[in-house]
Amino acid sequence: MWYTEYAVAAGAVLLAGVNASRALRRLRHVPQPQGLPGRGLPLLETAFLSGGPARVVDTVVVRMQQEGRLIVSRSGQVTLTDRSARDAVEAVLIAAAGGSGRAELSSLRRAVSRSEHVQRIGDGLAARGLMRRPELYRKAMAARNLLRFATFLVFALGVVAAVQWFGTSLLEQGTEVAPFFPFLGLLLVGLFWLAATRPERSRITPAGVRQLELMRTGARPWQPHDLAMVGGAVVVGALALEGVGALEDEELRAAMAARTASTTGSNGSSDSSGSTTWCSSGDPGSSGDSSSCGSGGSSCGSSSSCGSSSSSSSCGSSSSSSCGSSSSCGGSSCGS
Repeated sequence: MWYTEYAVAAGAVLLAGVNASRALRRLRHVPQPQGLPGRGLPLLETAFLSGGPARVVDTVVVRMQQEGRLIVSRSGQVTLTDRSARDAVEAVLIAAAGGSGRAELSSLRRAVSRSEHVQRIGDGLAARGLMRRPELYRKAMAARNLLRFATFLVFALGVVAAVQWFGTSLLEQGTEVAPFFPFLGLLLVGLFWLAATRPERSRITPAGVRQLELMRTGARPWQPHDLAMVGGAVVVGALALEGVGALEDEELRAAMAARTASTTGSNGSSDSSGSTTWCSSGDPGSSGDSSSCGSGGSSCGSSSSCGSSSSSSSCGSSSSSSCGSSSSCGGSSCGS
């Protein structure tokens, strides 16, 4: 009798399919739905949405450079000339520069991008439905892997049932239905469920894409409204929205580009991926207080790294918040 095998296979597909559907629904859930702010999105939120935590650090560095509060050498050395912080991200950058006020751009980028204040920017964008949380993406992919296994189990049990059915005599079979069509139908259900629960790979949602399009189109270049700067608002806004390549200062662009290549690899893809070091791991309905790489109770996933090549690096002060091991935040774990 093949009914036992069929019941096991059907139960596995049902449980795995429901689990995958729930994981996808959580990934797409928007806790704090709001309308698109159009061209009024704040500077650092624009930088995070367009280029991830790395772009936020770039934006803060160039903003301070345009205001004359730090100097960036062509070799990638940052020297602070004003240690007063205008916001929390600047405070993290100044602290990362140390007492000497000098640091390499690459080390500043790694330290500041993993800070709690930068990570919360991504959490806020995700709560508004402009980005997808990386930890929910990992859970959705894990749920699909279980569904994929259940689908394979249907095939395997179907083969076993067919062999057993052929092995019985015609007298024992009687009017018993052959197992081919029931298992085939269940296999098709599993494959359909797999296709229906496939999450989008992009960390930016369709609403986030439309938001960036609104900011990139218009009669005049976008300028951040929350930036109290007379001369360099266009420069900083272009960097936040388009990246290092938008800088007209060749020396500054060369320093920033060299730093990007040294920390992200030769292709520099993480500067535009949108979530290179976003290690959010909080509940999607939370306020984000405990969902950053820098908080003591959070982590970057069970085995993901956050832009660092060292397996011993961490994303925060707590030893339980390590973010360096086998997989990369730029892949299917923390970002891409």
